Amino acid sequence: MDSKSYQDHFFRKAKNEGYRSRSAFKLIELNNKFKFLKNGINILDIGCFPGGWCQVIKKKIKGGKILGIDKKSTKDIDGIKFITGDFLNDGSKTNIDKYFNSRIDVILSDMASNTSGNKSIDCIRTNQLCMDIIEFSKKRLNNKGVVVSKVFMGEDFEEIKNEAKKNFKKIHFFKPNSSRQESRETYIHCYELST
Repeated sequence: MDSKSYQDHFFRKAKNEGYRSRSAFKLIELNNKFKFLKNGINILDIGCFPGGWCQVIKKKIKGGKILGIDKKSTKDIDGIKFITGDFLNDGSKTNIDKYFNSRIDVILSDMASNTSGNKSIDCIRTNQLCMDIIEFSKKRLNNKGVVVSKVFMGEDFEEIKNEAKKNFKKIHFFKPNSSRQESRETYIHCYELST
């Protein structure tokens, strides 16, 4: 099976299974590997549009609180709260803190920056988002919480790795089979805050 038809397979599978995006399968694979979706947890999906990851979360966990935030408005899903906004804005941070009213167990991000046509710039911008997620999580994540974020293999990859190691006791990298084979994306899984 060539790369293109393999990718189409995930696109078709998403349609057949009612997922809003093929990236839903990336989260399924990530969870199969690291087992972080558990009943009763507080979970935040940053950059949640169009909602594929939230659909997976809803299927996998019972109880707890699920919140998705994105600059684009996300169509409702029963049992999930959505906020439209930038997670780095003070107003959005206040809304997130109010919704959970406690520490968060899992923070997820499949965000990538808007493409500029320059792969190097896009890589740097997306990796900066990953750094922002790590910084954001330090004040809001449960001590034994989990962060999973997209990261691109590029010149600043080591910087992200070092920042994650400073803040978390365990870090791993994993590229799901459902990621496009030619993509430089991988995912960082961070577990248990160091401080």
